[in-house]
Amino acid sequence: MPTIYRKTAKGQTEVETRSHRLAPRFRSVLILVDGRRTDDELAKLMPHAGEGTLEALEQGGFIEPISVTLTDPRPQPRPLPPPVSPPAAPAAPSAAFVQHRRDAVRLLNDLCGPAAEGLAIRMERATSAELLAPLLDQAIQMVASLRGRQAALEYGTRIKGA
Repeated sequence: MPTIYRKTAKGQTEVETRSHRLAPRFRSVLILVDGRRTDDELAKLMPHAGEGTLEALEQGGFIEPISVTLTDPRPQPRPLPPPVSPPAAPAAPSAAFVQHRRDAVRLLNDLCGPAAEGLAIRMERATSAELLAPLLDQAIQMVASLRGRQAALEYGTRIKGA
C-alpha cells in the first residue's frame, strides 16, 4: 500500500541548515518529500537512492507517514461530467444591420475592386455592429490608399453616417 510522507520539524531543519549532515542520497530524498508524493513515486524519482532510504529517514525522525492509500487493482470508472447545454444560438442580425453591411461591402468593392476581396469577405462575416466597426475602419484606410483621401472621406461619410 503506497504511503505518503511529510517532513518533520527535524527534517525541515535539516533541509534548511544541514545541521544533521545527512548523506547526499538521504538529503536528496528528504528534499523530495512533500506530503503529496507516495513512496512509490519518490522511488521512481530517485532510483539510485536504494531501498530502505525512506525507512531510514523515518527512523531518524526526519519524515513521518501522513497517509496510507489503499489501492484497488480494478480501475475506478470516472464520473461523468455534468451535461453541457448547447450554446444559445446567436441572435440574428437586424434587417437594418444586414442592409448597412451589404451597402458597405458593395461600395468597397465598387471603389477598390478585387484588391478588397479579403476585407469584403470578413465584413460579410461580421454578425454585429461591434464586429463590423473595426473592419469599416480598415475599409476606409484601404480606400484612402487605393483611391485617395477624398474618396476615403466620402466612403466613411456614407458608411459610418448611414
